[in-house]
Amino acid sequence: MKKTTLNASVIGLGYIGLPTSAVMARAGCKVHGVDVSAHVVDTINRGEVHIEEVDLDGLVQAVVKDGFLKASLDVEPADVFVIAVPTPFSHDGKHTPDISYILEAAEKVSSVLKKGDCVILESTSPVGTTEKMRDVFAKNRPDLAMPGLSESTPDISIAYCPERVLPGKILEELIHNDRSIGGITPRCARKALAFYKRFVKGECVVTDARSAEMTKLVENAFRDVNIAFANELSMIADVQGLDVWEVIRLANRHPRVNVLQPGPGVGGHCIAVDPWFIVHGAPDEAKIIRQARETNDSKTHHVLARAKALADEHSDAKIGCLGLAFKANIDDFRESPALEIAANLAREYGSRVRVIEPYADDLPDEFAGTGAELIDIDTALEECEILLLLVDHDVFKAIPLEERGDKVVYDTRGVWSQR
Repeated sequence: MKKTTLNASVIGLGYIGLPTSAVMARAGCKVHGVDVSAHVVDTINRGEVHIEEVDLDGLVQAVVKDGFLKASLDVEPADVFVIAVPTPFSHDGKHTPDISYILEAAEKVSSVLKKGDCVILESTSPVGTTEKMRDVFAKNRPDLAMPGLSESTPDISIAYCPERVLPGKILEELIHNDRSIGGITPRCARKALAFYKRFVKGECVVTDARSAEMTKLVENAFRDVNIAFANELSMIADVQGLDVWEVIRLANRHPRVNVLQPGPGVGGHCIAVDPWFIVHGAPDEAKIIRQARETNDSKTHHVLARAKALADEHSDAKIGCLGLAFKANIDDFRESPALEIAANLAREYGSRVRVIEPYADDLPDEFAGTGAELIDIDTALEECEILLLLVDHDVFKAIPLEERGDKVVYDTRGVWSQR
């Protein structure tokens, strides 16, 4: 049976919101995207994209041309609202979650809500955020019965459904990955489930909203703890004069051991952020999770200290910082340890620093006034005596030994040392 056309609105057209909008539109939904940036809105309405993601440009162009996706600065009535706005945390040492963008989005959505609507929060959030969003609706719309607050049948459905996607594979994983769908009530979960089954081929598992919120945090905290073990090993290996890559390679020959690969820290808006939401919610109990976060942050400081030692030892050498993104082959610099390290070096060593980032057209604001330059890899291999490999982009992996054999090399990703 042919599905009826559904009017959907996506609030926040960033790294998750725009791909989600495009996938929904391809599935036949009439999608109205909302963003606070006029540049983002205008770019999308031209059928173009403002972020780098595999195959996203062609899909957005197609669904905009066919009239299934449009964008604006204002929220309009819809049948389903998906909120996908940022949830940062404070950098004051307390790591307090900031859900203000979610609550602001809820304020805007509440003005156009009608009976029968479904609101789904996708932003990674501390436990209890979906209920706080519901409370905004209840305050602003006393004419509508809210789930969990009214004894009568609720007029709207509210649920939480986080994404589980990998940059570079977002379009594929939005469709094929399993989803946890947490409703404020079971009825809410079923309503959200019916929506996601329009375009998700992975299994959709229903639960309550608080469990779904915690599940997302646990997934990323688990990864953070495992990475922290590898990063701690790498710092121990430095002290003891060992090749950590060789140690891990040999340890992983054990049938029940799978140590991850260390790096210069942990970045991105998920693994580097979400564990703090758990710590904030249970500060006395989340001991291992807190320590893992601190260990991964300390690895960034460890790499920076070693890089400065090399720069001081070779006082006239130009320093090539290879990569700024938080992981390979993407243009996402959020919470990136590579960016933090390179910017710190630029502030201290100024024009000696060269930055090589194939996914950037200009240096980020952190480099303003430092004298650092953005150059290509071939120029770096000609000019730089020190090479600091911070991101394992494919283009960096392809540099053969003969082109870097006369350089002072600090490989934080183990790409070259393993070759």
